[in-house]
Amino acid sequence: MQLLEKAFKLKENNTNIRKEVIGGITTFFAMAYIIFVNPNYLSATGMDFYAVMLATCISAAIGCFLTAFLANVPFAQAPGMGLNAFFTYTLCFGMGYNWQQGLAIVFVSGLVFLAITLSPIRSKIISSIPAPLKAAISAGIGLFICFIGLLNADIVKLIGDTVVDGAVVATDYSDMGAITSGGPLLAIIGVLLTGILMAWKVKGALFLGIIATTVIGIPMGLTHMPESLTLSNVSLAPTFFKLSFSGIFAMGVLPFITAVVTFAMCDCFDTVGTLIGTAGGAGMLDKDGNLPRGDKALIADAVATCSGALLGTSTVTTFVESSTGISEGARTGLSTVVTGILFLLACVLAPVAGIIPSQATAPALIIVGMLMIGNVSKIDWHDVEVALPCFLTIIAMPFAYSIADGIGFGVISYTIIKLCRGKAKEVPVLMYVLSVLFILMYVLTL
Repeated sequence: MQLLEKAFKLKENNTNIRKEVIGGITTFFAMAYIIFVNPNYLSATGMDFYAVMLATCISAAIGCFLTAFLANVPFAQAPGMGLNAFFTYTLCFGMGYNWQQGLAIVFVSGLVFLAITLSPIRSKIISSIPAPLKAAISAGIGLFICFIGLLNADIVKLIGDTVVDGAVVATDYSDMGAITSGGPLLAIIGVLLTGILMAWKVKGALFLGIIATTVIGIPMGLTHMPESLTLSNVSLAPTFFKLSFSGIFAMGVLPFITAVVTFAMCDCFDTVGTLIGTAGGAGMLDKDGNLPRGDKALIADAVATCSGALLGTSTVTTFVESSTGISEGARTGLSTVVTGILFLLACVLAPVAGIIPSQATAPALIIVGMLMIGNVSKIDWHDVEVALPCFLTIIAMPFAYSIADGIGFGVISYTIIKLCRGKAKEVPVLMYVLSVLFILMYVLTL
């Protein structure tokens, strides 16, 4: 007890072991889908499915432990959605790299991100983002994770596929699905059940909601008990240290630079957006709107990306689903340690993680989205100079399925509008730099 208090400063952060453990477990269940989804994406390139599964679990655990002990913040990491699709569909299928070269590019992007986080640029990037945009980032993330929840529950279905930033997303969301039966119905029951628990101020409402919804899913035929609790004959060898720089410039230097910059920028701004947005919604930011020790969380993210590439997976990033654990009261790295331990256990007990259906974790995402959307009240909607960039930030995140794109739209539009209004001096210098970088990224990836 004293050791944990000394290591994670629980009292100082107004938390306790119970809150942290429940928060860590809740976060794990909310993001456990990545254990199976990530191998599905990457195995399409020829990578071994089970090796990628192990790499996913181990790299997630490494990222969690680094974040916990370096930064002492309740943010979990794992190979990111969107970035894994970019790896498969754009880098390998579109640009022609093989998966070994793709891992090398991810590794280099991790080094670039690490260089940025160790330099003074890192803190200036965060402090240069205007307060209204930070509020918009938080609200946009809330809408984004709610959208993820609706998709996971099949309440909203995808009709027709297109590739946007490498991620397969919907072109038509008109089909609301058969919401009166099956998975959608279970998710709706879960939302109402969790909402009732929260209304009664029951501690651990999100976690209890996940468990209760999972149990309800048994008679509905949606919660399936595994035939075996362990994975046998599974090895990391097919992907371990298989990254290759051989022939990496055969496609040209510009495609290589474009790929590295895209991975680095997306990882950077996905992480920055998640840290600022989620922490802001939970009241964890300081008076200047910055997350204490957030710089160390970025370092942990960059190192985890490099580690993931060596193990055999795409970019590791900070997961927005961490907000579910934070909503349960998690405030320190202890919750992240719990999440990391569960990812390690998933290496040998992956089927156990699969017991929880996506419809059982969807309610937690939807409700946390509700809590975070409240940050729109911090935006002056009567001032179009601010309102439009904030609005673009909020809507771009779910519709482009990317936190980084939401930040990019907001930064670019804010800078251009201020320039055209003759208020160039009101825009921090780094906002101009960020605007140019985002524009270049979009142009180069056309």
